[in-house]
Amino acid sequence: MGKLLHLPNISRELEAKLLAVGIDSPELLREKGSRNVFVKIKTIDSSACYLMLLSLEGAIQGLLSDDLDQQTVNELMEFMEIFNQ
Repeated sequence: MGKLLHLPNISRELEAKLLAVGIDSPELLREKGSRNVFVKIKTIDSSACYLMLLSLEGAIQGLLSDDLDQQTVNELMEFMEIFNQ
């Protein structure tokens, strides 16, 4: 079991995607940030969606994605709206 799997919201499937884009540790995930990592994953997985972005941010903050504060959720929603244009 990899270190990434110890983070909230990180399944084996998401861990595999993180590894595929060069994210191999919680520290590197935090350093790169959820938005940047999401964009990298999107280049290899067209099905990457808003829920994945929430999962990544939750993992960085040590929270389940449902427990992210409303300001963070709103900022990520705004990012997705711009990203999807």
